[in-house]
Amino acid sequence: MTQQEAMFKAFIHPDKKDRFLKLLSKSDRSKLTSQFAHGVKLDSRFAEQIPPKLQNVDDIERMLKAKGAASNCYVISENSQLDEKEMQLRDALKATIGYGMGTFISCIPGKLAYFEAEEANERYILSRASA
Repeated sequence: MTQQEAMFKAFIHPDKKDRFLKLLSKSDRSKLTSQFAHGVKLDSRFAEQIPPKLQNVDDIERMLKAKGAASNCYVISENSQLDEKEMQLRDALKATIGYGMGTFISCIPGKLAYFEAEEANERYILSRASA
């Protein structure tokens, strides 16, 4: 299972999970990443919205590391310059936070991620004990 499959299986709402997985298998990646622009229905059991005052690189990095994130991560993004890249977590957060492009940052496949939607303050820590 790829990091992308693990993340979508773990954190996308059950009603939408199959659609994301089908789009993942298509050759036209833009159909998948464009979904991030129209709102992603997250599984609310595993999504914690980050309070506005903590929506910055330092606080989000600290929260992810407290939950076990390593220095490296995998990015899936509407931003083609970040999409499908392995990056340093801090660099990925700096390139994502506040830019208004739907982005998932996978820290531990299927167990820990960050999601930022296009709308202001739509930033989430995605976390579950088992995938």
